[in-house]
Amino acid sequence: MPSLRSPLRFVLPHPSPAMVPSPSPPPPPCLSFTAYRDWCYSRSFLSAGLRPSVVDLDGGRTTIRCWSPLSPDPESRPSLLLIHGFGANAMWQWASYVRSLLRAGFDLYIPDLLFFGGSVTTRFERNEVFQAECVMAAIKAMGVQRLRAVVGVSYGGFVGHRIAAMYPAAVERVVLICAGVCLEEKDLGEGMFVVNDLAEAASILVPQTPERLRQLVRLSHCRPPPLLPTCFLADYIHVSGAEPYHTFWNAITWRFLAMCTDYVDEKTELIFALIRDRKLSDLPKISQASFYPVVVNPTLIIWGEQDRIFPLELGRRLKRHLEGNSQIAVIKNAGHAVNLEKSKELCKHLKAFVVDPSGQEFHKHKATRWYSATKCAGEVLKKFASHLHLPSGQREKSSRDELLIP
Repeated sequence: MPSLRSPLRFVLPHPSPAMVPSPSPPPPPCLSFTAYRDWCYSRSFLSAGLRPSVVDLDGGRTTIRCWSPLSPDPESRPSLLLIHGFGANAMWQWASYVRSLLRAGFDLYIPDLLFFGGSVTTRFERNEVFQAECVMAAIKAMGVQRLRAVVGVSYGGFVGHRIAAMYPAAVERVVLICAGVCLEEKDLGEGMFVVNDLAEAASILVPQTPERLRQLVRLSHCRPPPLLPTCFLADYIHVSGAEPYHTFWNAITWRFLAMCTDYVDEKTELIFALIRDRKLSDLPKISQASFYPVVVNPTLIIWGEQDRIFPLELGRRLKRHLEGNSQIAVIKNAGHAVNLEKSKELCKHLKAFVVDPSGQEFHKHKATRWYSATKCAGEVLKKFASHLHLPSGQREKSSRDELLIP
């Protein structure tokens, strides 16, 4: 069986015009809020300069869909890998961040994890290690050899953590957002979570009824919407979103996939594989020490203070586990869906962490040098003024002015 680390085929985002009628998504079905919003997200990604790419791995047994730059420039634009969590596809969870991060000077790679959006496999592996291998194989197939940062939210943080541990030479920084990677199976029975059974957790995280989806929204948000009409929830569960895929002739076209009712069994298996027999002692530590100069605190942990799905204690546990190689930012008035509730505040933390610190340090040292120079000049002026013979009124005025000299 071919290795995932050497993908066999990469389907370009823009094959020949004769093979692809249009890269744009088809218009949404009438009277569907979910389909219309999904269509808007697709149009937004396209207009921002991103294009859907499809990567075949393992002789076509595994397919990864990924939004990637139309004109990547790894020499001048560092690459960010954004990994979504459970719920909708990658577009729904990262749409609020795309333009801000592009303006900050990054190339963005935003994949759909297996069994979400346009990514799927016929293989039987369901753990986050396999997800990490597939994502990195797809990223490398697109020509990316080094990532400024891997950013993962919730389940995407589990995958991002594995990527950082498995590919330390390719990942410079890691951002884990409400990712309970330090949880253990015994935590379920000890009452840390709102549920104590894996089957019940799966029924909430992969909702099949409006009641379960309403419960998920209320658990994941600090301030959930006061009104959640059943018709909208049912529309989200059953109505499809447009996803690009490749045909037999390697052409990119679009197909419709339901948000919650496709790959239900596979998603449930992902949850069971994530938690079953999980122990903190088996969790690899990440340091990213292979980069020079060494990145100080290469892992940023971001958590919603009111997270009820993965309580804040898991974030503090993760910081202790990383032994000083991390920093944690707790966002107030936010729950597990902090990336949706506090997108602007989270984006500020994210950009401050992943922007190259060399420029910041330069401006910091430049300001320090300017302060030292003005202070030295002030001392010289003080000594010079003390030797001048001024009338008493001017001497008092000069003394008052000296207080303004740094």
